[in-house]
Amino acid sequence: MDFRLHCGIRGIGCRRPRIHPDLDPRRLNSGCLDRFNIVLLQMSGRLFLDRKVLSWALYDWANSAFATTVVAGFFPVLYSHMTRDLTTQDAQIWLNVTIAAGSIVVGISSPILGAIADSGNQRKTFLAGFTLLGILMCLGLGWAASGLWWMALILYGIGLIGFNGAITFYNSLLVLISSIDQVDLVSGFGYALGYIGGGLLFLINVLMVTNPAWFGFESTSAALAVSFVSVGIWWFIFSLPLFLFIREPGAARTRSIGSTVGEGWHRFKSTIREVRMLRAASFFLIGYWLYIDGVATIFKMAVFFADRILGLPSDSLIKALLLTQFVAFPAALVFGWLGKKMGPKFGISICIAVYVIVITYAWQWLRSALDFYFLAVGIGLVQGGIQGLSRSLFARLIPASKTAEFFGFFNLVGRFSSILGPLMMILVPILIVGADERDSILALLVLFAGGAYFLWKVDIASGVDEARRLDDSIALSKP
Repeated sequence: MDFRLHCGIRGIGCRRPRIHPDLDPRRLNSGCLDRFNIVLLQMSGRLFLDRKVLSWALYDWANSAFATTVVAGFFPVLYSHMTRDLTTQDAQIWLNVTIAAGSIVVGISSPILGAIADSGNQRKTFLAGFTLLGILMCLGLGWAASGLWWMALILYGIGLIGFNGAITFYNSLLVLISSIDQVDLVSGFGYALGYIGGGLLFLINVLMVTNPAWFGFESTSAALAVSFVSVGIWWFIFSLPLFLFIREPGAARTRSIGSTVGEGWHRFKSTIREVRMLRAASFFLIGYWLYIDGVATIFKMAVFFADRILGLPSDSLIKALLLTQFVAFPAALVFGWLGKKMGPKFGISICIAVYVIVITYAWQWLRSALDFYFLAVGIGLVQGGIQGLSRSLFARLIPASKTAEFFGFFNLVGRFSSILGPLMMILVPILIVGADERDSILALLVLFAGGAYFLWKVDIASGVDEARRLDDSIALSKP
């Protein structure tokens, strides 16, 4: 069942999506919940083996290797050691500036490129371009691993642009391969495969770096360089099913660069106006901007924070990251099921509450490697859930005929959210007398509290109706 056929993408009158009769909440009571769960599990198994769904989800398996081995794992440790001649504050500032700069580039370009992709059915083309950029930077990091810290930082920043830019167009394909009543499960399945794929290669890379002789390497630095290269190869191989087996509707249109960019800019301005018309989507984007900032900051800064500020041993940090990946796999599937059964708002709210507990725990009680393992388990339980449910909730609230544009805007919010958290952490010890780098993590509580407030204001049923009406008006306005 194609979600697009129910939302007027080809001018067809929009109807409410068909839902399997055994999964209709209006027909459930306490006596049939067991049957509900059995049917749901049976349908999930068939859904996950669908070629389009599996091909789409394998891209998460592919690019998550960059998120684990490069972003969360080896680069922060490598950068920390490469910058021993810098003060902790200077090293942290340069890392945060690089992350923020990459976020700004992707944030500004994604909505415009998304509009261009929608207008010419070129989502996969742009996805391929950003993917190739990220892969090349992984290969470059393999070369720069034993060189200058600023060169490695530049390659890392460009790699982040490739990784995050590709996510815009990857997310926009979600509604092309999933019906609206399956979107929570499919989104969660993607994140679950991502944690397994990223965690599997990360495990291999950890073994390579900690035991280089097993793999025929003469030194740890050689194993580290090959680890970065392996991410690029892994990313390339497991991205192929998406490009081979997923088809976009309609044929790509060939235009001059000038007219294409001009239309993209015009459609981007139109998207801004349309987002403002969608009250539920607007509230969600504000809330998402705040709470996902906290998520991204924790993910990108956890290893550096524990290594340089708390002085925990590097091998313990790497083991904690591995633990996070394999805890997150079943947790992402559970939250996908929870989103389908209880609604995505409920699941996201649980994730936010857990993050508040994690931050408080890290500030007050984090002292040893064992404490960091407990922290890793807590983050692993909710990291995939909050991302997967946010993606599927937003997919409900937007017109299906403009997915790349709206997910470009979604990515714009996400990229700018990666700026606020690191900057707040920098400013806390500077502006507050007596505060230190450890106290800076409390600033993230403000982001999660604000995000929870705006999420609470989202009316999903009203938002779905708003998106359907907008889709109808778009279909009627086409010649």
